Amino acid sequence: MPARTLTRRLLRSLSWLLLTLFVGSAALVLALRWIDPPTSAFMLRERLIAANSQPAYAIRHRWVDWQQISPQLKLAVIASEDQTFPAHNGFDFKQINKALDDRERGRRVRGASTISQQVAKNLFLWPAQSWVRKALEAYFTLLIETLWPKQRILEVYLNVAEFGRGVFGAGAASDAYFHKNPASLTAYDSALLAAVLPNPKRLHVNAPSRYVRSRQQWIVSQMRGLGGTSMLQALN
Repeated sequence: MPARTLTRRLLRSLSWLLLTLFVGSAALVLALRWIDPPTSAFMLRERLIAANSQPAYAIRHRWVDWQQISPQLKLAVIASEDQTFPAHNGFDFKQINKALDDRERGRRVRGASTISQQVAKNLFLWPAQSWVRKALEAYFTLLIETLWPKQRILEVYLNVAEFGRGVFGAGAASDAYFHKNPASLTAYDSALLAAVLPNPKRLHVNAPSRYVRSRQQWIVSQMRGLGGTSMLQALN
């Protein structure tokens, strides 16, 4: 078989493969606009870790619909993680540029991932840093922002985010730390949960350090600065 013909066949096969992967991934993301994901890639990974730990520990997760989550928690997460969430298209380029500048200057690099990026990573990917994972994260972020409304993005985030060792989502976190329904969380409860999101393995809701308490207070002030829960109307 001539080399040119073989190359054409390989390119055609690759094109069909890429098209199949695109259609399949887009269909999956579109379906999750209405179907609540029962788990996530991060939860599956944590289940493996938990099962092989000594002693083993349980993974707690309980899906909670949008209407059953306190507006204070929705606001606290936006104030803490992504204050431009209602307006951006998946990426906060100002924060990305700032993070790159801090890295060049040898400063401590703060996370620049938006809530949409974190949903993409938590649902479909893995935690390790690599260019491949970053590319896939960007791809799924674009799909999510294109196919889901902002309210759905935040609803899914609040149900898959990790709030402590083996504690995933607002339902499980409310049960574990406050013994109340997520609809009843106060501004200070919510700010405390949001305070541990950057590193829920090292920062603890049930035994908050001075840093966590100071971060909680900062988040409460940011919630006020954003205009309170009325700003959530921008997600509709």
